[in-house]
Amino acid sequence: MNIVVAALVVVVASALAIGSLLFVRRRAPEGGYFNDSDRAAGIFGVLATAFFFLLGFIIFLAFASYDESRQGAETEALLVAQQFQTAQFMASDTTVPLGGQLICYGRYVVEQEWPRMEDGSIGDELNPWGVAMFNELSDVEPQSASEESAFDKWFEQTSVREEARQDRLHGAEGIIPTPLWIVLILAAGLGIVFMHFFADSGERAVVQALQIGVVVALMVATLLLIRFFDRPFESGIGGIEPVAMERTLNILENELAGVGERGELPCDDTGEPLDGGTDE
Repeated sequence: MNIVVAALVVVVASALAIGSLLFVRRRAPEGGYFNDSDRAAGIFGVLATAFFFLLGFIIFLAFASYDESRQGAETEALLVAQQFQTAQFMASDTTVPLGGQLICYGRYVVEQEWPRMEDGSIGDELNPWGVAMFNELSDVEPQSASEESAFDKWFEQTSVREEARQDRLHGAEGIIPTPLWIVLILAAGLGIVFMHFFADSGERAVVQALQIGVVVALMVATLLLIRFFDRPFESGIGGIEPVAMERTLNILENELAGVGERGELPCDDTGEPLDGGTDE
C-alpha cells in the first residue's frame, strides 16, 4: 500500500466530512436536531461500539491471513534450500537435474508468480518446476540405504513445501468477500450521516469539526488497514516481498554451487523453461 496515497485518502475523507457538517450546521437549530441529545448520543455510542468491534474482529482475521501468507513464503523458501541439500544424497544422475530444477523453481516464484500475486491474477496456476521434479523422480529406484533415506525425505519435504506454497497463495486474491466490504462501507457511511444530525449552531465550529474529523479519520484509516491485510502482496510499505526466496536463490547459486555437480540450468533468469526444460 502506498502510504502517501493512504494518508491523502484519510485527509480528503475527513475534510469532506468536516465541510459537509459545517454546511449543515449553518441551518441547524441550537442544540442540534435531536430533542434529547443524550439519548441520541447513547444510541450513537452503541452503534459506533458495534461497528468498531466488527472492524477489530475483521482486522484480527485479516492479519492472521497476512501472517499465514508471510510464513508460507518463508517456509517454502527454506524447504527449497533443504531439498537442494537432500538431493545431494541421491544418485548422481538425479542430483544434477534436481538441483537445477529447484533453482528454476525459486526463480519462477520470484519472477513469475510474485508479480501475479501482486495484481491478484495468480489463480490456480501451478509452478511447472514442481511438476518437472516429480517427473524426474517418478521412475527412480534407490540403490542404497542413503539414497532410499534421501528419496523418502525428499517427498516428505515436497509435501511440506506444497503446503507452504498454498499458505503463500492463500492471501493473494484477498480473503474479505465483496458483500462484507459493502456492509462495512455502508455502515461507515450511515454512521457519518448520523453524526450530521448532531450539527449544532450554538456549538463552536472548531469543536464540531474536530469531532467528526477524528471519527471519520479513524474509520477510513481502519478500512484502509483491512484493505492492506487483504492484499498482502501489493507493493509498498509492509507488502510481502520475495526476500526469503531471493535469499535462498543466492545461497543455492553461490554458497552451495560447489556442493556436488550442477549442470547447466534448464531455465532462464526469470524461471521460464528453456526448450524442453520441464519435459522430463
